[in-house]
Amino acid sequence: MTEPHRREFAFLVNPVAGGGAGPKVVVPVARALREAGCDVEVRYTAAASEVPDLVRAAVDRDAVVVSVGGDGMLSSVAGDVADAGGLLGLVPAGRGNDFARALGVPDDPAAVVDLLLHGTPTAVDLLDVTDADGTRAVAGSVYTGVDARAAAIVDRSRWLPDRLQYPVAAVAALATYRPVQIRIELDGRVSEHRAATVVVANSAYYGKGMRIAPPATLDDGQLDVVVIEAAGRADLVRSLPKVYDGSHIDLDEVHVLRGRRVRLSGAFVGGAPTPVGADGEPLSALAPTPDAPLEVAIRPGALRVLG
Repeated sequence: MTEPHRREFAFLVNPVAGGGAGPKVVVPVARALREAGCDVEVRYTAAASEVPDLVRAAVDRDAVVVSVGGDGMLSSVAGDVADAGGLLGLVPAGRGNDFARALGVPDDPAAVVDLLLHGTPTAVDLLDVTDADGTRAVAGSVYTGVDARAAAIVDRSRWLPDRLQYPVAAVAALATYRPVQIRIELDGRVSEHRAATVVVANSAYYGKGMRIAPPATLDDGQLDVVVIEAAGRADLVRSLPKVYDGSHIDLDEVHVLRGRRVRLSGAFVGGAPTPVGADGEPLSALAPTPDAPLEVAIRPGALRVLG
């Protein structure tokens, strides 16, 4: 890699992330890098199918691939960067930005420029997620139950201010939630739960700053599986603020399991399919039986990222 002030950058911008924040954020960052003497290419894409070729072309010319958007955009880029042996930079421009939060990437454009110029590569873990549609890389977390329903509500809540979207969606999802009867197989150990939600975490954060998995770190080679057992709606709503500081894990109905590979199967009580999400993007519904489970495996140190 060239000296920090001469790095070449290939920005991949999601033009619809954060209500269109990506194009606004990238302009001053790209300008400052060019003024610092860097070669900068900016490409706009919201199509995941275009990402592999764009990433490969950037890595082949030794450019830092920079994801401009939210956690969904990051996950669509990270696996390809890891597979190509490239280096990833982040410009937070989505609604959640939870992976950037876990890495300590700043929001201020000037601070982001400084990080891109002078940051050092750090190896972090990724998740390999396999469902009915195949295998993909996920950076932050995979979740099923009430939080997957909340994520779907967020997608329909663009009329709300950003700071209110996740809290309002969480309360709305809790108000209508049903428990999930779920089977968890973690490194061969099986347990069954009647749960409100299950989160398989690489990052400590999700849902725009909720500290869902306080023990999780991005470089420990472990999954943190957070199981929140079913409780009354009122109790769940009252305990929601605890998720922001991580104190929810002290509650009797919350369990944190750790391992390297987890398989999940189950359905809402009553038999309805259970939605699954990953970094703000929907996945296939959870399989009701363990013969075709959702599988999440840790890929230790798979991704080099500027931090």
